[in-house]
Amino acid sequence: MSPELYFILTLSVKMAVTAAFLLVATVTAERAGPLIGGLVATLPISAGPVYVFLALDHDAAFIAQSALGSLVTNALNTVFAVAYTLLAQKRSLPVSLAGAFAIWIAMSFGIGAVNWTLLLAAFNLAIVAVSLWIVHPLRHVRVPPFRARWYDLVLRAAMVAVLVGVVVTLSFTIGPTLSGNFAVFPIVLTSIIIILHRRIGGPATAAIMANAVIGLGGFGIAIGSLCLTAERLGSPLALTLTLAISIACNVIIFFMRQRAAKA
Repeated sequence: MSPELYFILTLSVKMAVTAAFLLVATVTAERAGPLIGGLVATLPISAGPVYVFLALDHDAAFIAQSALGSLVTNALNTVFAVAYTLLAQKRSLPVSLAGAFAIWIAMSFGIGAVNWTLLLAAFNLAIVAVSLWIVHPLRHVRVPPFRARWYDLVLRAAMVAVLVGVVVTLSFTIGPTLSGNFAVFPIVLTSIIIILHRRIGGPATAAIMANAVIGLGGFGIAIGSLCLTAERLGSPLALTLTLAISIACNVIIFFMRQRAAKA
């Protein structure tokens, strides 16, 4: 088998595995309400497979540096979710999504010149705290029941599969930081917005994004742990620990919210 054909086949398998994982996770989320939907949307549905495939091609130092890039972009994703949540209360899908991306892109250029360290990237915590305060009144909108159509699932799977293909293919060229940036590009959040905004309305979709903000805080903690442990523990163990932390954070958030609701 030629190297080119082998590359195409392995890349296709990686994209297919990621797409299948995404479908199972997001269908579950959409049927469980805004809180669970927001928390599942912030699990490493797309970033997890990307990092696994990056770890197969690169050493632990590459993964650690990529995680630092992802940690910075995760803060931008929090701002993206907040911007959409506010705009979607009264604006159309094109305006709300374009406005959120405009802010995301502007901030990306603004922080691109900063020499980030793990300490500086801890501004995730400040952004999440402020964001939670902003979106708090918008988290409890009732999400009406709906059923995903087959072409919705195909669109979502295709978007994430393309992201995986791009990052894995270009990682040798663009380096670890940009690979980490692209690994957590808000593709899952975007796909949820595109599919649900017209179907259940802006405020209901915004409630899912508002609940995603706290999930992004937990995801930031998980990515921070990957940055700290990748070289110390090795990529396989560090990635496993990162996944466990991400799931644990969201489970804790869920039970805390349930307890607060009962109280």
